[in-house]
Amino acid sequence: MDTTRIAELLQPFLAISNPDPLEDCHSEPSSCHSEQSEESAVLTQTQLQNISTYIDILLRWNARINLTAIRAEEEIVTRHFGESLFAARHLFPERGRERPRSCSVIDLGSGAGFPGLPIKIWTPDIELTLIESNQKKATFLREVARQLTLTDINVFSARAENFSTPPAEVVTLRAVERFESALPIAARLVAPTGRLALLISQAQLTQLSDLTPGFKWSPPLPIPLSESRILVIGVRKA
Repeated sequence: MDTTRIAELLQPFLAISNPDPLEDCHSEPSSCHSEQSEESAVLTQTQLQNISTYIDILLRWNARINLTAIRAEEEIVTRHFGESLFAARHLFPERGRERPRSCSVIDLGSGAGFPGLPIKIWTPDIELTLIESNQKKATFLREVARQLTLTDINVFSARAENFSTPPAEVVTLRAVERFESALPIAARLVAPTGRLALLISQAQLTQLSDLTPGFKWSPPLPIPLSESRILVIGVRKA
Protein backbone atom coordinates (compact mmCIF):
# COMPACT_ATOMS: atom_id res chain seq x y z
CA MET A 1 0.00 0.00 0.00
CA ASP A 2 1.20 3.52 -0.76
CA THR A 3 3.03 4.93 2.28
CA THR A 4 1.84 8.49 1.64
CA ARG A 5 -1.77 7.33 1.84
CA ILE A 6 -1.01 5.35 5.01
CA ALA A 7 0.40 8.52 6.61
CA GLU A 8 -2.73 10.47 5.67
CA LEU A 9 -5.04 7.85 7.12
CA LEU A 10 -3.10 7.58 10.38
CA GLN A 11 -2.78 11.30 11.04
CA PRO A 12 -5.95 11.58 13.21
CA PHE A 13 -4.65 8.86 15.54
CA LEU A 14 -1.24 10.40 16.21
CA ALA A 15 -2.27 13.47 18.21
CA ILE A 16 -2.80 13.65 21.95
CA SER A 17 -5.56 16.16 22.59
CA ASN A 18 -5.44 16.05 26.39
CA PRO A 19 -2.48 15.04 28.58
CA ASP A 20 -2.71 11.61 30.19
CA PRO A 21 -1.92 11.68 33.93
CA LEU A 22 -0.40 8.20 33.81
CA GLU A 23 3.33 8.03 33.28
CA ASP A 24 5.52 6.63 30.51
CA CYS A 25 7.46 3.77 32.08
CA HIS A 26 10.72 5.33 30.85
CA SER A 27 10.18 8.69 32.52
CA GLU A 28 10.59 10.16 35.95
CA PRO A 29 7.24 10.97 37.62
CA SER A 30 5.40 13.78 35.85
CA SER A 31 8.36 14.51 33.59
CA CYS A 32 7.10 13.41 30.20
CA HIS A 33 3.62 14.89 30.12
CA SER A 34 4.68 18.35 31.30
CA GLU A 35 6.51 18.85 28.00
CA GLN A 36 4.09 16.86 25.87
CA SER A 37 3.08 18.39 22.56
CA GLU A 38 -0.49 18.20 21.35
CA GLU A 39 0.64 18.23 17.73
CA SER A 40 0.45 15.08 15.67
CA ALA A 41 3.49 12.86 15.62
CA VAL A 42 5.08 12.02 12.29
CA LEU A 43 5.94 8.45 11.33
CA THR A 44 9.28 7.86 9.67
CA GLN A 45 9.52 6.44 6.18
CA THR A 46 10.85 3.19 7.67
CA GLN A 47 7.85 2.91 9.98
CA LEU A 48 5.44 3.62 7.13
CA GLN A 49 7.16 1.02 4.95
CA ASN A 50 6.94 -1.51 7.78
CA ILE A 51 3.21 -0.88 8.04
CA SER A 52 2.82 -1.28 4.26
CA THR A 53 4.74 -4.57 4.33
CA TYR A 54 2.73 -5.74 7.35
CA ILE A 55 -0.52 -5.11 5.44
CA ASP A 56 0.75 -7.14 2.47
CA ILE A 57 1.65 -10.07 4.74
CA LEU A 58 -1.66 -9.82 6.58
CA LEU A 59 -3.69 -9.94 3.38
CA ARG A 60 -1.74 -12.93 2.03
CA TRP A 61 -2.10 -14.92 5.24
CA ASN A 62 -5.71 -13.88 5.69
CA ALA A 63 -6.58 -15.79 2.53
CA ARG A 64 -5.49 -18.99 4.34
CA ILE A 65 -6.31 -18.41 8.00
CA ASN A 66 -8.86 -16.11 9.59
CA LEU A 67 -6.82 -13.22 10.98
CA THR A 68 -9.25 -10.35 10.42
CA ALA A 69 -12.73 -9.88 8.98
CA ILE A 70 -11.56 -6.56 7.50
CA ARG A 71 -10.36 -6.97 3.92
CA ALA A 72 -10.07 -3.39 2.61
CA GLU A 73 -6.56 -1.96 2.96
CA GLU A 74 -7.65 1.50 4.07
CA GLU A 75 -9.96 0.09 6.72
CA ILE A 76 -7.14 -2.14 7.98
CA VAL A 77 -5.03 1.01 8.38
CA THR A 78 -7.65 2.93 10.34
CA ARG A 79 -9.27 0.13 12.34
CA HIS A 80 -6.18 -1.88 13.24
CA PHE A 81 -3.09 0.31 12.87
CA GLY A 82 -4.84 3.55 13.78
CA GLU A 83 -6.30 2.19 17.00
CA SER A 84 -3.01 0.49 17.93
CA LEU A 85 -0.93 3.60 17.29
CA PHE A 86 -3.41 5.71 19.24
CA ALA A 87 -2.60 3.51 22.23
CA ALA A 88 1.13 3.66 21.47
CA ARG A 89 1.03 7.46 21.27
CA HIS A 90 -0.48 7.67 24.77
CA LEU A 91 1.63 4.93 26.33
CA PHE A 92 4.92 6.18 24.90
CA PRO A 93 4.61 9.91 24.14
CA GLU A 94 8.37 10.34 24.52
CA ARG A 95 9.18 8.15 21.52
CA GLY A 96 12.46 9.10 19.89
CA ARG A 97 14.18 10.42 23.02
CA GLU A 98 17.05 8.56 24.62
CA ARG A 99 15.80 6.18 27.29
CA PRO A 100 17.73 4.74 30.24
CA ARG A 101 16.48 1.19 29.58
CA SER A 102 13.95 -0.86 27.72
CA CYS A 103 10.34 -1.27 28.83
CA SER A 104 8.67 -4.68 29.01
CA VAL A 105 5.33 -4.96 27.22
CA ILE A 106 2.91 -7.92 27.03
CA ASP A 107 0.12 -8.03 24.45
CA LEU A 108 -2.48 -10.57 25.58
CA GLY A 109 -4.48 -12.34 22.87
CA SER A 110 -2.45 -10.83 20.04
CA GLY A 111 -4.33 -12.45 17.16
CA ALA A 112 -3.10 -10.65 14.04
CA GLY A 113 -0.66 -8.61 16.14
CA PHE A 114 -2.74 -5.62 17.23
CA PRO A 115 -1.88 -3.55 19.17
CA GLY A 116 1.43 -5.20 20.09
CA LEU A 117 3.31 -5.10 16.78
CA PRO A 118 2.30 -1.52 15.83
CA ILE A 119 3.42 -0.43 19.32
CA LYS A 120 6.77 -2.11 18.58
CA ILE A 121 6.96 -0.26 15.25
CA TRP A 122 6.22 2.98 17.11
CA THR A 123 8.83 2.44 19.84
CA PRO A 124 11.34 -0.22 18.75
CA ASP A 125 13.27 -0.35 22.04
CA ILE A 126 10.54 -2.10 24.04
CA GLU A 127 10.82 -5.78 24.97
CA LEU A 128 7.60 -7.23 23.56
CA THR A 129 5.86 -10.49 24.38
CA LEU A 130 2.91 -11.53 22.21
CA ILE A 131 0.66 -14.09 23.88
CA GLU A 132 -1.38 -16.04 21.31
CA SER A 133 -2.59 -19.58 21.95
CA ASN A 134 -3.66 -20.26 18.34
CA GLN A 135 -0.64 -21.92 16.72
CA LYS A 136 -1.32 -20.65 13.18
CA LYS A 137 -1.72 -17.09 14.39
CA ALA A 138 1.45 -17.43 16.47
CA THR A 139 3.31 -18.56 13.34
CA PHE A 140 1.96 -15.51 11.52
CA LEU A 141 3.22 -13.21 14.28
CA ARG A 142 6.70 -14.71 14.06
CA GLU A 143 6.68 -14.27 10.29
CA VAL A 144 5.75 -10.59 10.55
CA ALA A 145 8.50 -10.00 13.11
CA ARG A 146 11.00 -11.79 10.88
CA GLN A 147 10.09 -9.94 7.70
CA LEU A 148 10.10 -6.56 9.43
CA THR A 149 13.38 -7.46 11.24
CA LEU A 150 11.88 -6.54 14.60
CA THR A 151 14.02 -7.67 17.54
CA ASP A 152 13.33 -8.36 21.23
CA ILE A 153 10.02 -10.06 20.46
CA ASN A 154 8.85 -13.26 22.14
CA VAL A 155 5.78 -15.07 20.82
CA PHE A 156 4.29 -17.21 23.58
CA SER A 157 2.05 -19.72 21.80
CA ALA A 158 0.07 -21.08 24.75
CA ARG A 159 -2.64 -19.97 27.12
CA ALA A 160 -1.91 -16.85 29.16
CA GLU A 161 -2.65 -18.75 32.38
CA ASN A 162 0.53 -20.75 31.70
CA PHE A 163 2.74 -17.69 31.16
CA SER A 164 5.27 -17.70 34.02
CA THR A 165 7.68 -14.92 33.02
CA PRO A 166 7.81 -11.96 35.47
CA PRO A 167 5.03 -9.39 35.05
CA ALA A 168 5.46 -6.49 32.64
CA GLU A 169 5.48 -2.74 33.01
CA VAL A 170 2.81 -2.43 30.30
CA VAL A 171 0.11 -4.94 29.34
CA THR A 172 -2.30 -4.41 26.44
CA LEU A 173 -5.64 -6.05 25.69
CA ARG A 174 -7.82 -5.54 22.62
CA ALA A 175 -10.78 -7.27 20.99
CA VAL A 176 -10.50 -10.57 22.87
CA GLU A 177 -13.22 -13.14 23.32
CA ARG A 178 -14.58 -13.64 26.85
CA PHE A 179 -13.51 -10.21 28.07
CA GLU A 180 -14.74 -10.97 31.59
CA SER A 181 -12.25 -13.82 31.99
CA ALA A 182 -9.41 -12.26 29.98
CA LEU A 183 -9.27 -8.97 31.89
CA PRO A 184 -8.36 -10.44 35.32
CA ILE A 185 -5.64 -12.51 33.63
CA ALA A 186 -4.26 -9.39 31.97
CA ALA A 187 -4.34 -7.56 35.31
CA ARG A 188 -2.24 -10.29 36.94
CA LEU A 189 0.44 -9.84 34.26
CA VAL A 190 0.97 -6.17 35.24
CA ALA A 191 3.87 -5.38 37.56
CA PRO A 192 3.27 -3.14 40.61
CA THR A 193 2.96 0.49 39.41
CA GLY A 194 2.75 -0.88 35.85
CA ARG A 195 0.03 0.02 33.36
CA LEU A 196 -2.82 -1.91 31.76
CA ALA A 197 -4.05 -0.44 28.46
CA LEU A 198 -7.44 -1.55 27.18
CA LEU A 199 -8.87 -0.89 23.72
CA ILE A 200 -12.53 -1.64 24.36
CA SER A 201 -16.07 -0.46 23.75
CA GLN A 202 -17.71 2.18 25.91
CA ALA A 203 -20.16 -0.45 27.18
CA GLN A 204 -17.34 -2.50 28.74
CA LEU A 205 -16.26 0.35 31.05
CA THR A 206 -18.76 -0.67 33.71
CA GLN A 207 -16.88 -3.94 34.30
CA LEU A 208 -13.49 -2.43 35.14
CA SER A 209 -13.89 -1.72 38.84
CA ASP A 210 -15.23 -5.20 39.63
CA LEU A 211 -12.72 -7.10 37.47
CA THR A 212 -9.58 -5.10 38.28
CA PRO A 213 -9.43 -4.23 41.98
CA GLY A 214 -6.18 -2.52 42.84
CA PHE A 215 -6.03 -0.41 39.65
CA LYS A 216 -6.47 3.34 39.29
CA TRP A 217 -8.04 4.15 35.92
CA SER A 218 -7.59 7.27 33.82
CA PRO A 219 -10.59 8.89 32.11
CA PRO A 220 -11.49 7.03 28.89
CA LEU A 221 -10.11 8.48 25.65
CA PRO A 222 -12.37 8.27 22.57
CA ILE A 223 -10.64 6.63 19.62
CA PRO A 224 -10.73 8.84 16.51
CA LEU A 225 -13.21 7.91 13.77
CA SER A 226 -15.10 5.57 16.11
CA GLU A 227 -18.49 6.06 17.74
CA SER A 228 -18.00 3.69 20.67
CA ARG A 229 -14.36 2.55 20.91
CA ILE A 230 -12.17 3.94 23.69
CA LEU A 231 -8.69 3.66 25.19
CA VAL A 232 -8.49 3.42 28.96
CA ILE A 233 -5.26 3.05 30.93
CA GLY A 234 -5.01 1.82 34.51
CA VAL A 235 -2.08 1.83 36.91
CA ARG A 236 -1.62 -1.06 39.32
CA LYS A 237 -1.15 0.14 42.86
CA ALA A 238 2.15 -0.73 44.51
